[in-house]
Amino acid sequence: MTTSSCTHLSYAKSLDNSFSGCEECVASGRLDWVRLWVCQECGHVGCSDLSPGKHATDHFYRTGHPVVRAYAPGDDWYWCYVDELFFELEETPLSPTHP
Repeated sequence: MTTSSCTHLSYAKSLDNSFSGCEECVASGRLDWVRLWVCQECGHVGCSDLSPGKHATDHFYRTGHPVVRAYAPGDDWYWCYVDELFFELEETPLSPTHP
């Protein structure tokens, strides 16, 4: 995948966190998320658009934070909401520790 079209690469940075799930889903007692995405600007963890809550996308619309990273073993891709682009980086700035 290419990074040449994403104009928000500065948001893809190292965030040293371990996550237990989608923040909004956990707060409401829901545990039915499908995948998790991590906001690269503030570290918010939200469920993907395959999940009922779609909290990662909701976070983007509320905050304008453009880049999320997939949070699953083996997933090293990012999504830029503004540029509507999936991409990978040669050097991964965030290496999550999966439970």
